[in-house]
Amino acid sequence: MRIPRNRTVPLIVAAALFMEHLDSTIIATALPVMAKDFGLPPIMLNLAITTYLVAVAVFIPASGWLADRFGARRVFVSAIGVFLLGSILCGLSQSLPMLVGGRLVQGLGGAMMVPVGRLLLLRSVPKTELISAMAWLTIPAMIGPVMGPPVGGFITTYASWRWLFWINVPIGIIGIAVALWLLPSIREEDAPAFDYTGFFLSAAGLAAGVFAFETLGRGIVPVEVTVAAALVGFTLIFAYIRHARNVDRPLVDLSLLRIPTFRAAVVGGSLFRIGVGAVPFLLPLQLQIGFGRSPLESGLTTFVSAAGALMLKAFAGRIIGRFGFRNTLVFNSILGALFIAVVGLAGPGTPVAILMSVLLIGGFFRSLEFTAINAIGYADIEPAQMSRATSLSGMAQQLSLSGGVAFAALTLHLLTMKDGLALDAGHISIAIGLVGILSASAAWIFAALPENAGEAMIGKFSSESRGAG
Repeated sequence: MRIPRNRTVPLIVAAALFMEHLDSTIIATALPVMAKDFGLPPIMLNLAITTYLVAVAVFIPASGWLADRFGARRVFVSAIGVFLLGSILCGLSQSLPMLVGGRLVQGLGGAMMVPVGRLLLLRSVPKTELISAMAWLTIPAMIGPVMGPPVGGFITTYASWRWLFWINVPIGIIGIAVALWLLPSIREEDAPAFDYTGFFLSAAGLAAGVFAFETLGRGIVPVEVTVAAALVGFTLIFAYIRHARNVDRPLVDLSLLRIPTFRAAVVGGSLFRIGVGAVPFLLPLQLQIGFGRSPLESGLTTFVSAAGALMLKAFAGRIIGRFGFRNTLVFNSILGALFIAVVGLAGPGTPVAILMSVLLIGGFFRSLEFTAINAIGYADIEPAQMSRATSLSGMAQQLSLSGGVAFAALTLHLLTMKDGLALDAGHISIAIGLVGILSASAAWIFAALPENAGEAMIGKFSSESRGAG
């Protein structure tokens, strides 16, 4: 039996997301052990996460043009190959700089893989079926986070952490074969010239800005270097904004932010992702360093967050259809952030069942928020704008996730520096609470949406809800 396209394309694209999410959740669980192997403080290993996320953000702007110029399927398959190469390099790493280099290569692959995969989805599925397609997309994509923590904990406890990266190889090979077999060949007939000036300004500006934030107050480099990097980053980003106003097809099309639904998805989604991006970094530290649990115990505890996200598939469309995009985004962002902050109240004596219940329910609400954000962001985007929209949206997503990790690491550094003590559960709890507050601030952005925002996309789900109610 042939699988309908609104399921085939999401499931194939989700294979790439599965590999990426498996990789990220496995690494988060193993950070304390990897830090010990390299002889470094655990906080320093946040570079292994932020390097990847920033590399993705820097190269994402070029992904849309590459897909238009060479074809989305060809770029998608090539991206998986580059990601596999980076995974192999990470597994061979003998030091933190080597690991960071491997993550950089992975980031280059991820920059093309995820947004181009989403572009394939958006161009293959009608808008009226997009919520359903997004829900199908979450199934295999969420299996990665479900498997990541326990598999990562098991491998780290009983084998070498290097296998955490090498496990991507067979997954990627299968993904390449299936993509070549079933994905449609989609490309623009008249791709514009590449914006080399825009790429340099945006890439260098983002890299300098993130470097400044990463080194702020940590004594890694002289303070003059941090200040200089911040000034360079700000200057280049400002120069890019002026450049983008004077070209017909800028690499990062900021004019798309004039569309209310897309602007809300980018700005509000970025605020919400700050907290979500920090949790995979903070929670394993809390469980292993704060509570003294093994990597395997940590992984078996944290995996339920992704299991909660898996529960969403059957309810996402009905919830959005019943309450609308605006109400869902506003109230659910507060609930999702609340369940992040509540995790910070846990202590060594907190029953595992209670902690896992909080993570399970929180995973459900966070996944619902992401489904709504991803769908509303493209509600008013025209087909010709899709590649530029996915590039800008993807860049914002990666920057906010890396910003969450960097903010959490900076908070822990400042707390331990102030107290003059080693990292403990109290410091990590404070950081979790702060990132939860940041995520809740997204509700203010979503509240500005009109009541009927994204109404055309709800389609059959809204009629089903009215009929049931």
